[in-house]
Amino acid sequence: MRFDLLTRAALGLTSLDEVPFCEATLFNFQNRLLAHELETGTHLIEEIFDNLTAEQLKTLKLKTDMQRCDSLQVESNIRSYSRIQLLIEVLLRVERILGDEDKARFAGVFAPYAGKTSGQYVYRIEHANLGSELDQVAAAYGALRETVGSTYGETDIARIFARVFEEHFTTMDEKVAVRPSSELHSGCLQSPDDEDATYRKKRGVGHRRQILTATETCNPDNPLQLITDVPVTANNRDDSDELHDRLDGIKEKTPDIAVLHTDGGYGSEENDSKMEELGIVQIQTAIRGRESAVDITITKDEDGAYEVRCPVQVAEVHKTRSRYKAVMRGGVCATCPMRDSCPSQQRRSSRVVYFDDEDLLRQRRHRNITALPAELRKLRPNVEATMREFSRRTEGGKLKVRGLFKAQLFALSAAIGINFGRLYRYARN
Repeated sequence: MRFDLLTRAALGLTSLDEVPFCEATLFNFQNRLLAHELETGTHLIEEIFDNLTAEQLKTLKLKTDMQRCDSLQVESNIRSYSRIQLLIEVLLRVERILGDEDKARFAGVFAPYAGKTSGQYVYRIEHANLGSELDQVAAAYGALRETVGSTYGETDIARIFARVFEEHFTTMDEKVAVRPSSELHSGCLQSPDDEDATYRKKRGVGHRRQILTATETCNPDNPLQLITDVPVTANNRDDSDELHDRLDGIKEKTPDIAVLHTDGGYGSEENDSKMEELGIVQIQTAIRGRESAVDITITKDEDGAYEVRCPVQVAEVHKTRSRYKAVMRGGVCATCPMRDSCPSQQRRSSRVVYFDDEDLLRQRRHRNITALPAELRKLRPNVEATMREFSRRTEGGKLKVRGLFKAQLFALSAAIGINFGRLYRYARN
């Protein structure tokens, strides 16, 4: 707004000397939004997005029966810390909040790090000395723990200090010891500047990010498609878990949804059951897991009777105590050229397949795409262009903000802008 002429023109600012409002107004407004959400559980900007989208869908009579979704990792605007640097950085920030008396009292604790940044200190550490350095940091945390908690417990850095202590240290025989790296998890604090960022390794590369998931309409009869849902969550969750949590909301906002196109990462037994309950058919591409060399299909008729068949026979189905058992005819299996690669299990006199309702739903999901006309099987890939529209608003996949709440503000504002751009282009044509 200060320097970009296009932005100033869009806001109606014709003079470079004009200052439309104090920048603190924006930050104060964000703080009020966050306070409202914490108090009521309602994200007001999300409500605006939902109301705008509902009105746009209604006005243009867009069909919402077919939708598609995909996810994008967006990195928080934070520095990448090693473990030792993170621990020292938190120590240095604790020193800043101490009163003069406490600073003098703990001068010896902070002496090794005085006059240096955490990065400068870590740069001088030799790998062979890393263990002793961690022990020194553990002693510092132990010395500070009681005072920081009792005297400065209301401050943000005191809360962060307490979290880091619990995640990285343990007390043994009244002595603070460093937890082994194997006990650290992806939800551990990644930076004191962003308490929401989590760690995830994908394709061998570590990311300290959040996950932005976008769902949009995709019925080919629509003259344009609009984004209907855009949550941001921690990136150490599986895509299928995130979708499971959003399904009720998606159904509530677009009750007509009957088909959801996803990639292989969104399939799970929980989602199969949930979509069955909501009346949504999941069309999945790039399904995870290996394909069986022998296709054994499980179907269920309107009367609730199961049928299990392989390429050469139909099995006899029996109910067991906790699941079902399909018994193959032994004579047919004995002469079958595919018996060595068949997933059925050999028993005394025959081969059997054990299954339950979850196996039925999973197979149904895998077969859903084959039941579609050829022109409807490739609706999902276009959502990747939508994800690129979000990523273009970041610099190398990195946000200009920190924290989950501000990442959500980015996602919702970007989604409103993307939808508006599509509406504007449609109106011009």
